[in-house]
Amino acid sequence: MQCGLEIMPSEKTSGLTIKPSPNFPVATSRLCQKGLNALDHVLHADRILKPLTRGIGEPRRWRTVSWDHAFADIAERIQGLQATYGLDAIGVYGGGSLTNEVSYLLGKFTRVALRSKYIDYNGRYCMSSAAAASNQAFGIDRGMTMPLTEVPNAKYIILAGTNIAECQPTMMPYLLEAKKKGAVIVTIDPRNTMTSKVADIHVRLQPGFDSVFINGLLHVMVEEKLVHHRFIEERTVGFEQLKEAVKPFTPARVEELTGILEAVIRTIARGFAKAETGIVLTARGLEQQVNGVENTLNYINLALITGKIGRKGCGYGAVTGQANGQGGREHGQKADQLPGYRLIEDPAAREHVAKVWGIDPSELPGKGVSAYELLQKIDEGEIKALIVLGSNPLVSSPNNRMVERALQKLELLVVVDMFETETARYAHYLLPGSSFAEAEGTMTNLEGRVFHRQKAMELPGNSRLDFHIICQLAEALGRGAYFQYAGIEDVFRELAAATAGGKADYSGITYERLQEEKGIFWPCPAPDHPGTPLLFENHFNHSDGKARLFGIKPKMPAEPIDTDYPIVLTTGRLANHYLSGAQTRRTEALNKKAPVPVAEIHPWLAKRIGLSMDNKIRITSRRGSLIFEVKVTEGIQPRTVFVPFHWGDEHSINQLTNDALDPTSRMPEFKICAVKVERVE
Repeated sequence: MQCGLEIMPSEKTSGLTIKPSPNFPVATSRLCQKGLNALDHVLHADRILKPLTRGIGEPRRWRTVSWDHAFADIAERIQGLQATYGLDAIGVYGGGSLTNEVSYLLGKFTRVALRSKYIDYNGRYCMSSAAAASNQAFGIDRGMTMPLTEVPNAKYIILAGTNIAECQPTMMPYLLEAKKKGAVIVTIDPRNTMTSKVADIHVRLQPGFDSVFINGLLHVMVEEKLVHHRFIEERTVGFEQLKEAVKPFTPARVEELTGILEAVIRTIARGFAKAETGIVLTARGLEQQVNGVENTLNYINLALITGKIGRKGCGYGAVTGQANGQGGREHGQKADQLPGYRLIEDPAAREHVAKVWGIDPSELPGKGVSAYELLQKIDEGEIKALIVLGSNPLVSSPNNRMVERALQKLELLVVVDMFETETARYAHYLLPGSSFAEAEGTMTNLEGRVFHRQKAMELPGNSRLDFHIICQLAEALGRGAYFQYAGIEDVFRELAAATAGGKADYSGITYERLQEEKGIFWPCPAPDHPGTPLLFENHFNHSDGKARLFGIKPKMPAEPIDTDYPIVLTTGRLANHYLSGAQTRRTEALNKKAPVPVAEIHPWLAKRIGLSMDNKIRITSRRGSLIFEVKVTEGIQPRTVFVPFHWGDEHSINQLTNDALDPTSRMPEFKICAVKVERVE
């Protein structure tokens, strides 16, 4: 969202408090509980304040070293490994909460200082399926095709696989305003959530059946001639294939396959198609699957065949899950991308960016692999050293026992973080980076709106700004000439130049404009350009100006349920926690509300396993077994068990999740995992 907050003096022990900013354009005068408590981790006693190192086989025996020693030793080890194993022996793993400038620098550092092809980031686990689908359908990927201010103008809103009330609480006022103005809201989720409580219709769909269900909606729209024929003819390609694909999915058949009543299917299809305006919003529920790209394309089909895009009150949006989930994927952290959403294997893109960087295009490496595949390369012995900045992949990755095994094989692991995370336990160097409060920079929210974030506090102890750490390590590697910046604004100017002419064009954006205008929507290709809040008013970003429709034939998940593993495990977030919990589990007020993960099961399943009041449950997948406290609730699909993913060690549900990847986005299938559930005395 990018919520505006102010850090104020107070009588608290810390001497500071947080208040919502009264004039910020996105979440005016509102913060969620994570925002209100955001200073707790910044000022936490466990925060790492000095560079730490330890030798191989010395668990928890950290020694304090100087920054000069750390940079010199890390550089020497990297150069030694590259001399022995090649340039690609070093990998970099970034994060979706880094500023645009740090995301940009991390990509440049990997390709220019390390000259390695191996970089990816934790946003691969978050937005990659939606990004791939948007690129295929529209020719461009921006989280939302419209600003949030258009949400209240929608007469019909479909929320699929997203629990906005808990995950993006400051977005709820936009939905509530739409509802107040008469909008119909539909939620599609295997659980009853805080979001579904405000819905007019809740579809409790078992994970894995999204495209089956959407094909039912599309079938009704086509058969009852509820589509926008002129829009389809003038502005899309592929309608005939879509018609053919949805033909077998009558509402009666979809009811047989999903349990969703035929009448409900017809009601939603007719309601959305006939509404004057409408918006479709998706999130991880349908995207974190091996069929996630196709699921997302099918939801985009709903907006396109009804002509609900490129005008007021209409559009499609992927609800971003990380602080800079949008900007983090635009500027070079993804394995196949250069700044501005350019593809690294496009000769013209290579030439443009190489010129900005002052190198020959031939010096740029090719594309690497996705985040999980990068970790597999470590396990296979191809990558010998890893630099991690702003991420905790040991908790956030699927089948994370493999990740743990891989980290132990590294000859060098450097982690830049505020805390000793589960990943950092295996590090040879733990370098103290900066928090959001100490680092100036820019962020891009789910609307595609770029904001300037001021520095509010001084760095504590001997910690350093993330961008300084990157530049100084490049200097130690002998590549410092390419990383000479007077300050962070210099980095942004170079980023803007590198994006010029790209899909995500920031070249018309400056710090001065961002401060004056309180945010600018990209693309913004010139200093006098106002930015682009609403996409696709006249054309899409394919060469012919037309969007692509896709006929989706639903496929099975990678791991269907069977007699041995008859229950679907799905994972997700809680309102109290964030990502791998590295910050929120250290925030007392938040952790007190949810100190451990609790599994949710339906009364039908509780009865089937003979659950009683004092029992816990054991969840077993093909990858392992864990025990959880349990909550029995009618508000979940009967054959589904839900467990939040914010914990590590014996509470890490990602020990059990499946590491199968979507063939296009390389997104792991977090949301569907075949398990068996047993009671534990």
